[in-house]
Amino acid sequence: MQIPFKALTLSYRHAPIAVREAVALNEIGCRNLLDKIKEFTQSQDVLVLSTCNRTEVYYAAEQDYSKEIIKLIALEKGFIATSEIAPYFKHLTRPQETVQHLFNVAIGLESQVVGDMQIMNQVKNAYQWAADANMAGPFLHRLLHTIFFTNKRVVNETAFKDGAASVSYATVELVEELTKGLENPKVLMLGVGEIGANVCDNFQKSEVRNITIANRTHHKAAELAQKCNAQAIYWENVWEAMATADVVISSVPGDCFFISKEVIAQMRENRPSFFVDLSMPRSIDSALTELTGTEVYNVDNIRNRATEALENRLAAIPAVQEIISEAITEFQTWTREMSMSPALQQFKNRLEEIRQREVARYVKQLGEQEKELVETITKNILNKIVKMPALELKAACQRGESEALLQGLSALFHLEDKPVAV
Repeated sequence: MQIPFKALTLSYRHAPIAVREAVALNEIGCRNLLDKIKEFTQSQDVLVLSTCNRTEVYYAAEQDYSKEIIKLIALEKGFIATSEIAPYFKHLTRPQETVQHLFNVAIGLESQVVGDMQIMNQVKNAYQWAADANMAGPFLHRLLHTIFFTNKRVVNETAFKDGAASVSYATVELVEELTKGLENPKVLMLGVGEIGANVCDNFQKSEVRNITIANRTHHKAAELAQKCNAQAIYWENVWEAMATADVVISSVPGDCFFISKEVIAQMRENRPSFFVDLSMPRSIDSALTELTGTEVYNVDNIRNRATEALENRLAAIPAVQEIISEAITEFQTWTREMSMSPALQQFKNRLEEIRQREVARYVKQLGEQEKELVETITKNILNKIVKMPALELKAACQRGESEALLQGLSALFHLEDKPVAV
């Protein structure tokens, strides 16, 4: 029987940034949602993945829990009505389609910047949270480890992960383009989370080198600045530094820090010309564009800018898809073998019941040594009988034809009946 694996997905492909940030979950939110799904549904093998570009829930259940999960997301985010966000969610109900989608997302085929390196770490974090919540069963464990191995093959066998065509590098390319007419442009980087650190790291490969880093936890900014040949300032000096910057890049969530139009307007002539918002929720007021000479860019404006690397990645897509196809075929074989194990065990139990009943009829008059010999011989016969259909079923799994054999085996030995304890 096939695992009823489903997915509820909302991504940049169909949802604007305002909707994505309304449902985006941080680590605590993802962990809380896992607990809520565990409490209020019968789902198993649950994975909650939330990034700036997507919020997705993968789960195994016979029932369609899409409405319930959307309500739980709304509950976690603090709003009651779901009518405004529900239309943006897509529900995948076919297991093969769901597995294919998770492969594509994790490997980077579904990323806004194709081949994004960050998504795999985000999937690994989501997997860890699922395991911590005891929501990852054998199916999800095997699926995720198959994906991780597939990613290694993609890295080693194709050019799909070569170059720096990630969101962070696309940001650097955008800054290079915006400041090409400026001499030694000043860049202020706010936040040193994963994406902020990656942006700073990519600036080392750029001609834009006048980078100032600010973070609420100063020692993190200082450590990154030392690594990236940048300057670190204390968080309380952010506004002063902003007044002398040409470009401000923020990866600080908007519910923690916000750059408003009113504050920037007070800077008059001494204000940055360009703002790049990489945070979720957004931390830079889009109304800044109403100020003369001020431009604002967010994650939806940052496109595939790593030209040569991106071309190589796009050219590698067919090879990546072939590797993924091979991995999915292998995984499907495993799932079929896993689904046939209970039937094989029932078959063996049924034969063992017959063996014990028949042996019991004739060993009463035998000595202990003779009894042991009969036990050994009959068990060996049973194992040889079971081995043949087991091998045939595994071969059928390889061909995708195991369902008919399982049905025949069940019908012949009434395996759908309650197994007899032995």
